[in-house]
Amino acid sequence: MENLIKKTIVQKLRVTRDDSFLLAEKYYAILSAINNLKLTQREIQLMAFTAISGNMSYKHIREEFCKKHDTTSATINNIISKLKRMGVLVKNGSKVKVNPVILLDFSNNIMLEVKLFHGEA
Repeated sequence: MENLIKKTIVQKLRVTRDDSFLLAEKYYAILSAINNLKLTQREIQLMAFTAISGNMSYKHIREEFCKKHDTTSATINNIISKLKRMGVLVKNGSKVKVNPVILLDFSNNIMLEVKLFHGEA
């Protein structure tokens, strides 16, 4: 009987960002792509901003996001509602935060390991 060796392909990618927000945006864009979440660019920006700022519950934080991304408070409310339904944002007391399962410290380097299996793993 022939001995079958499964072939594994390893590809290393390196992305460098000088800003924690940009690093967070890249991370949430990757999570969206891998999990087929189909998040828009604005939704990814809001996720990253929320992760860095800690929450989106305070008026001054929302205003800062609106100014930085040229958007409105109504748009933020719609995005937050959608992301809460998806489970990527959660309400913790009175604060809207990124789900702790996908919250990282973006002031540090991040190494992601993605394994895509064909058939059974």
